[in-house]
Amino acid sequence: MTSGAEVVADRVLAAPPRLGSVRLVCVDGPAGSGKTTTAARVAALVGRTGARVAVVHLDDLYDGWGGLEGTLWARLSAQVLEPLRRGRPGRFQRYDWSAGAFADWVDVPLPDVLVVEGCGSAPRAVDGLASVRVWVCAPDDVRLARGLARDGVAEREHWAAWMADERSHFERERTRERADVRLDGDGRVVGPAPDVPAPRPTGLA
Repeated sequence: MTSGAEVVADRVLAAPPRLGSVRLVCVDGPAGSGKTTTAARVAALVGRTGARVAVVHLDDLYDGWGGLEGTLWARLSAQVLEPLRRGRPGRFQRYDWSAGAFADWVDVPLPDVLVVEGCGSAPRAVDGLASVRVWVCAPDDVRLARGLARDGVAEREHWAAWMADERSHFERERTRERADVRLDGDGRVVGPAPDVPAPRPTGLA
């Protein structure tokens, strides 16, 4: 049985690049839904073809718990997407959650495929750039349990506020409805029905 990650990998390998020479995959959805796992699986599958793959986690770019909106997209665009579109490496400043401030800089070499994962990775602004937009979702109670297991129960209020922020964001951006592939929290395709994938190439042109 074909996994959701395989469906996404096949789609991106068959799609034309829209970010300069780069094929951009945006893995979006609410916190704790399984986006990081999905992104890692897609990157591994694409990498096996010989393609150069880079993964950017928006957890490294949010300006703290209130960072879903604000300057997130402007910084991602200026520091990563626009340089790659022009054929140059990207470089973003990583947010240190412990220090509560932006810290070191992280290089993003020019890849064949860039996977950006995190809440807010597929707003309407990305529609002209992304080769594939992915929506990953899981029930609220499952997501909250995963989040508190990772971050600690002391972060419950932050998680509640974040979940409210992401609901507003996704309703405004219609992220789920605009997605090319929708997956559940276990990585299974739930819609829209995937096209029959073309044979996976051995590399990218």
